Amino acid sequence: MLKKMIVTIIGSIFLAIGINVFLVPHHLLDGGIIGIGLIVKYIWHVKAGLTIILLSIPLYIMAWFYYRPFFYNSLHGLLFSSLMIDIFSVLRGIIILDPMISSVIGGGLVGIGIGIMLREETSTGGTDLLAQFIARMTNWNVGIIIFIMDALIITVGSFVIDSTSFLYSLIVVTVVGIVTTMLTQTRGWRHHVM
Repeated sequence: MLKKMIVTIIGSIFLAIGINVFLVPHHLLDGGIIGIGLIVKYIWHVKAGLTIILLSIPLYIMAWFYYRPFFYNSLHGLLFSSLMIDIFSVLRGIIILDPMISSVIGGGLVGIGIGIMLREETSTGGTDLLAQFIARMTNWNVGIIIFIMDALIITVGSFVIDSTSFLYSLIVVTVVGIVTTMLTQTRGWRHHVM
């Protein structure tokens, strides 16, 4: 349990730095619930972490009734990572790099955060839960479902960000997927499979 808590803290810090230092300054998106939180932030200037928590409530109610292990293994990841995303927002603008470099570094940091949490069977929750439910009902690979959902979220985000940011966001999602897969496949746990 202590190891899981430490990994959740470290993973959340990686996520928060990746998002705030590298993605937000260029209006870049990620997939999943984080991407939805960023879209809401860019439109209404609401805190992304708070948005992520609020949007996750229906999914966690569903998890409570239908998939309790997910509820217990990811609730602390959701709460802590969302808190870190909002706390680390003070770092925005501390480093301004080229958007291409930021998309690769930011995607890498987010992928590391997600990957190390998944290795300890915890996560930030969100759309991963929805993907697991769909996979159970359809027999589809959960990684493919997550990839499709990420693509849909980025596509919706294309109406909020400019075309250049959209292209860099595709790089972010790809890097997150690759890094997460690299970190999780050694344990047999596949999150983002392309």
